[in-house]
Amino acid sequence: MSFELAVWYEPEPISRERAERVHHALHRGEPGAAEPHPQVTAFAARLAGAEQVSPEFALVTVEPERADEVSGEVFALARECGLVCYDPQRGLVHNLAPLGVYAGMQLHTGDGMIVVDPDLGLVHDALGTLSPQNPFTALVVFGSHFIQVSPEITGYELEYKDSGRDLMLRTHVPDPEAVRTAFAEYATGGRDFLERHDWERV
Repeated sequence: MSFELAVWYEPEPISRERAERVHHALHRGEPGAAEPHPQVTAFAARLAGAEQVSPEFALVTVEPERADEVSGEVFALARECGLVCYDPQRGLVHNLAPLGVYAGMQLHTGDGMIVVDPDLGLVHDALGTLSPQNPFTALVVFGSHFIQVSPEITGYELEYKDSGRDLMLRTHVPDPEAVRTAFAEYATGGRDFLERHDWERV
């Protein structure tokens, strides 16, 4: 079994559901599934192992053990070329926007995904993949602060660290929407989640 990433052009951010439909349509060669775009050719030419399947999309296929190594490069180059990237294994789409307020912020997941400057939709969707196979999700601004979540039997353990203040906090939240709200606030520079929950210092 191989690990695949698909890259194509979209004029606006798309949902993971639409990305899945487009991905299947492109594989079937359906006309009009996506727009032909010159940056698809540019992407394929610049990345070793990328195959331009048609004027509409390119594929990167690697062995599973190389997926984490290659994925970051694929995500970054797709963004540089103005293209979306769909990960069918995780069912996640990497759009170009909207982004958070911290340049260079990284999204890390327990199943090995690392994305620099993730779009806010990807952060939202990645939190929905928490499971025994993906035991944490974190947003990290290295050297400054991070927020991290792990699933528990009755909800989620949420952690926040502010390195500048030498502050590490932990709390329990019962539902996924509270987690998504906290991550969205963090990514956009807000800290209301610190007031909304009862935290203990670690």
